[in-house]
Amino acid sequence: MVVLSNPGLDQISLLRSPKAIACSPCVPVIDLSKPDAAASVVEACEEFGFLKVTDHGIPVELMQRLEAEAVKFFSLSPVEKERSGPPDPFGYGNRKIGANGDIGWLEYLLFAVASKPLSYTFMDFLREPAACSFSSALKEYLAAVRKLASKVLELMAEGLDIEPRDVISRLVMDENSDGIFRLNHYPPCPVLRGYNYGLTGFGEHTDPQVISVLRSNNSTGLQISLKDGSWVSVPPDEESFFINVGDSLQVLTNGRFRSVKHRVVASGWESRVSMIYFFGPPLAEKIAPLPQLMGEGEHSLYKEFTWDEYKKATYKSRLADNRLGLFEKREVADDQRL
Repeated sequence: MVVLSNPGLDQISLLRSPKAIACSPCVPVIDLSKPDAAASVVEACEEFGFLKVTDHGIPVELMQRLEAEAVKFFSLSPVEKERSGPPDPFGYGNRKIGANGDIGWLEYLLFAVASKPLSYTFMDFLREPAACSFSSALKEYLAAVRKLASKVLELMAEGLDIEPRDVISRLVMDENSDGIFRLNHYPPCPVLRGYNYGLTGFGEHTDPQVISVLRSNNSTGLQISLKDGSWVSVPPDEESFFINVGDSLQVLTNGRFRSVKHRVVASGWESRVSMIYFFGPPLAEKIAPLPQLMGEGEHSLYKEFTWDEYKKATYKSRLADNRLGLFEKREVADDQRL
């Protein structure tokens, strides 16, 4: 048994053998410039709900610039950082994740992102010229990642052989689309050094949105769950982006794509910084399987809901809860499995 004397850790779950399975081949790598990229994206979404994309066209320097701004912010004193929080729901947060008791070994900045014009809350917490530098890096990064997300979603439509090609991407590129951007910092936890344990940085969960686009520094920690329930470690790659299928995309494809369960394990030695753009549809958008994907006699596995309804359900839940379970048509799912 490991006893942690640090009072800041006493409520955060320990994970035995946190490294899970090192499984580089388990993570699909898609070169977006290849002619078979669309088919490969669909295959990865069906099998894993997760993929790494390369040759994405976003300069590494742009990613590193925003990461450097984030590191500068997280290096501020606790008093200075807390000037921008607590999150309500946007702002600076430390360890507490949501309002329902989830905690992790991390601190973060959470932004709401409006699609048109491209804008975001909040920069009031930073003094000039820091605010200007942070804002400039953030705006340029968000614009680039939006283009990447649109391209990946159009490749999905192409690979699924459905029209129009923007049938999925337009849901999250609409001027009223509900985007969220998150900067996470997982500081090293020296008290764990020498133990075969890791600390929960961000507990296991699925993302509720359509897709999430993630970039992190060159530190380990991200893990995904395979179909058999085993956890595998995702090798870090600071030059590439990782794409998560979210709950909403699982519904849009009537379960064909898999919303991936994932988590982050904090390290005793390394600091990890990640940047995640969550792409959600407008609040009033109805989420249901795309008619273009429904075969003859196929029924929806899910009750229709709006993004606003689902978003509110997620805010009332814990991270590890099966939120889509509230919207499943269980009798239909059982029939279609027969």
